[in-house]
Amino acid sequence: MIDKKNHGRCLKALIPIRDALDVINGKWKLQIIIALSAGNSRFKDIERQIPKITARMLSKELKELENHHLVKRTVYDSQPVTVEYTLTPYADTLDDVIKALHDWGAQHRKKMNVDPAEKVTELL
Repeated sequence: MIDKKNHGRCLKALIPIRDALDVINGKWKLQIIIALSAGNSRFKDIERQIPKITARMLSKELKELENHHLVKRTVYDSQPVTVEYTLTPYADTLDDVIKALHDWGAQHRKKMNVDPAEKVTELL
């Protein structure tokens, strides 16, 4: 029998995590945010910074990040028209999340690259 009280608590705890993952999930979004934080602001500059991303995918992901108020798109009335992308102040709230993901990923990479003999020792 399912404990409805614990099930409800679990769902309540997971909803914000799911919301966060809906915003930053995917192969490209964090890479785009990092490229923008490094000072790349024009479409082609961002595209060059992220190997294998297509122009169509970059455009789609930038629009989604803009919809979530993480990226601001500015169009300059020049010849030719210039478009720049910048991170919003709201995007700064992801700094700790990105650092935590980086630290965990580095730690996990070390753990997974351990010599197989050492893995056996760890299990004992």
